[in-house]
Amino acid sequence: MPAALLSFDEASAVVARCASRLSSRIPARELVPLAQAAGRVLAHPLFADSDHPPFPRSTRDGFACRAAEASTHGFLALAGSIRAGEAPAPHLAAGSACEIMTGAAVPDGADAVAMLEHVEVVDGRVRLLPPRRLVSGENIVVRGAQARAGDELLPPGTPITAAQIALAASCGHSSLEVFWRTRVAILTTGDELVPVDAELGPGQIRNSNAPMLAALVAAAGGDPWILPTAADNAASLDRALDQAGSADMLLISGGVSAGKFDLVEPALARFGAQFHFTGVRIQPGKPLVFGELPSQPGSLLQKEGRTQCCFGLPGNPISTAVTFQLFAAPVLAALAGSGAPSPRFALAQLAKDHTRSFKPGLTRFLPARCTYAAADGQLPRVSQIHMEGSGDLAAFARSNCFLVIPDNDAHLEEGAIVRILLP
Repeated sequence: MPAALLSFDEASAVVARCASRLSSRIPARELVPLAQAAGRVLAHPLFADSDHPPFPRSTRDGFACRAAEASTHGFLALAGSIRAGEAPAPHLAAGSACEIMTGAAVPDGADAVAMLEHVEVVDGRVRLLPPRRLVSGENIVVRGAQARAGDELLPPGTPITAAQIALAASCGHSSLEVFWRTRVAILTTGDELVPVDAELGPGQIRNSNAPMLAALVAAAGGDPWILPTAADNAASLDRALDQAGSADMLLISGGVSAGKFDLVEPALARFGAQFHFTGVRIQPGKPLVFGELPSQPGSLLQKEGRTQCCFGLPGNPISTAVTFQLFAAPVLAALAGSGAPSPRFALAQLAKDHTRSFKPGLTRFLPARCTYAAADGQLPRVSQIHMEGSGDLAAFARSNCFLVIPDNDAHLEEGAIVRILLP
């Protein structure tokens, strides 16, 4: 009797446990120029090379002064001007203020900066306009407020984006140590598939899943390796699986349902796969297969004592994309050394009623369009995009997220708070 299908939450928990186990393995590392580090995963802690900021810094154009003196609203003598990048005078004398620009070093003796628009300047003197008052520390970032020299700023496993690159640059790093990209073999199956530039014959379709999966893998920080399409027969699949044995991870698209020519699961079994699950109660993507293949003799995987994670993804493009984002991407992130291997969800407000017209018991992930420019105090609004099945690439291309419909919600009204799966 076939095993019962896992719910979405159960399958996610299986993937999370596997990702946690994989995260304990330390991938190989390399040093890359800072400009090429985006999309990689940090392999070595990033430490502050000095106090940040290295001097008390003004956050406004205005006048450096003593807060208590300025708050009496009496005139203070102007004692010069300090631009960003310029060393200040050694000490600000009592009863005086110094013109200062945003980002400039605050002189010793000053403990606040009065904003330019909050003062008046008369005959070389300046005063804070009443009834405004200053407090010590106002409009100043003190030395070391952001970090102290030697502080760990980022741990290994941090995905590198523009923010991490900026931080590394501020610490004087022109290169970063990162984990190697995980090599992901992409195998599409089906007698009906032809190359994207081919003329279509009867019953044929162009292979859109291979370039789509390559893009998804690259966006997730992996190194995509597209294999030749496998035909719907055991010999072709066996040759492809043998070729894919050197990859860290294997994605197979198509051939995982229960039809006569759905041969992927038996092929994986012939290669010794241990299956974590063979189906999930989601739509689209129900016939998903997740397991691990033993490493091939002499391969790097065998030398490192590792197995090869493998996913059999349903062949319809939207099903392929959904199952990759929900299940394969977290495993890929773990293999790449990331400390945050999980799908990205957010909350949004439903723009119009949604009534289920499907059989119950399946968590649904439907192509949707989210308007992220929400007004203050409001959530973004999301609307399902009409699609003609999970092969509707035009609907998929118009979407920017997936609307998540829980398995126990037959009807959702306009304004309901829902989850969305982000790309």
